[in-house]
Amino acid sequence: MTVIEDMNWRYAVKVFDSAKKVPQKDLDELLEVLRLSPSSFGLQPWKFLLITDSKIRAELRKNSWDQPKVTDASQLIVLCARTDMNEAYVHKFVKSIAETRGIPVDALKDYQGMMLGSVTGRSQEDLLNWSKKQVYISLGTLLTACAVKRIDACPMEGFDATAYDKILGLAQKGLTATVVCAVGYRGADEAAKDKKVRFPKSEVITEI
Repeated sequence: MTVIEDMNWRYAVKVFDSAKKVPQKDLDELLEVLRLSPSSFGLQPWKFLLITDSKIRAELRKNSWDQPKVTDASQLIVLCARTDMNEAYVHKFVKSIAETRGIPVDALKDYQGMMLGSVTGRSQEDLLNWSKKQVYISLGTLLTACAVKRIDACPMEGFDATAYDKILGLAQKGLTATVVCAVGYRGADEAAKDKKVRFPKSEVITEI
């Protein structure tokens, strides 16, 4: 299959087969895809929560407009933005680069300064908005990987982020729920038969 065929195959699943589970090997691969997702500066201002507790998923469903996919999908992933981005986080990242690549921290002085300027030069509101944008990059990466592996997924913004943060204890962890993705396999969903609707290339792509 080509990636274009994969993207034509995927759609935002409305009804999941609750009896069909994503194999652990495939799930591990999807989680690794999330870990490897690109972000500005490579700073990874996020954390991904794999919700496996059925009671917690039931509670989250109550705060997601009672959408069945929250409990019926094989997996539920809550993609969170960090609310604690600061100088210490940048220093931690730079140390990780140095250790991974076997180079002295001093060799990254200029890069570290550039990142620190970007992080400390923003208001807390702007920094959080920036972090949330990075989370959406990881969501796109996840959705594409799911399509390639023929695993269904549905991104969700229809939830009460404040309630999610409280249920999952995110505030004290320096996190906030940004977007949710249900992962699994399509069930008796009539929408699966619908032809994909997209504007023509001539309307959405312009060469200048």
